[in-house]
Amino acid sequence: MTTSLNPPRTLPDVAFDAAAAARPLDWVGMSNIALPLRVPSGTGETLQVAASADVAVNLTKADKRGIHMSRLYLELQHAFTSEVVTPAGLRRILQTLVDTQAGLSSAARLVLRYEHLLLRPALASEHAGWKRYPVEIDARLADGHLHLGLRFAVEYSSTCPASAALSRQINAERFAEDFADARPMSTAVVRDWLASPRGMAATPHAQRSRADVRVELRHAFDELPLGPLIDELERGLATPVQTAVKREDEQAFARLNAENLMFCEDAARRVAAVLSADPRVEHFEATVSHFESLHAHDAVASVTGHGPALAGPRG
Repeated sequence: MTTSLNPPRTLPDVAFDAAAAARPLDWVGMSNIALPLRVPSGTGETLQVAASADVAVNLTKADKRGIHMSRLYLELQHAFTSEVVTPAGLRRILQTLVDTQAGLSSAARLVLRYEHLLLRPALASEHAGWKRYPVEIDARLADGHLHLGLRFAVEYSSTCPASAALSRQINAERFAEDFADARPMSTAVVRDWLASPRGMAATPHAQRSRADVRVELRHAFDELPLGPLIDELERGLATPVQTAVKREDEQAFARLNAENLMFCEDAARRVAAVLSADPRVEHFEATVSHFESLHAHDAVASVTGHGPALAGPRG
């Protein structure tokens, strides 16, 4: 209890001292702040995930030594406790971060990193499983304008077209060798041969692969389109890695790989085709990496581009 004999202590605040080598600063803040986030699960519900946050504001006053850093931290601790992350929510939080600085700042930036969970059905069976996608949301508010970037990764399988052609040649030579004696041939005989170990003289090499994508988003949408963008890319690549797998699912996956042979160049073009047709995308950068099972190095391709041109307002 405070009495006249014990007045409140006045704590020193050196942040108000004059700045040496005075000049404005682009960004000042903190990185790797632990933070809970509420994000959509793709099933109509929300999930709470553990996130890492970077937060910063600019320092416009050249003679001011520093910003009010603790105010940024405390504001973030309550920012996402009761609502899903949305563009409107990010704009409101960024403006609040600027306001906490009492005139020292005019812009704010918030980067959120977490693993997004989506429930994925199996290809053929009735099972399903959760798949995680590394995500980074980069939100900046400057001059009243919100700039939103999304970075995420999609894993898929890639089967080498050259290896497939070489394997087919060996399989054909094996067939010619086994049926060189012109034995009576029928559909049943050939089917049984194909189903035997002799019917597979070689297999093409395949590997787990990854598409790392960054998109700048256009305005005028209510939700972050992360789930839809992931869905579109997985459909475009056609061979996303699976979660729950029974034998019928594995067979379906093998069929998809045979129908979608691709070099890294092919995969990059597939990614670009999806993103360049999405009206929510302003600009994109993508890199695909095939973690080779044949070579001791990776095969990599990168591509950049823009979303579709949008029609202007009618006169």
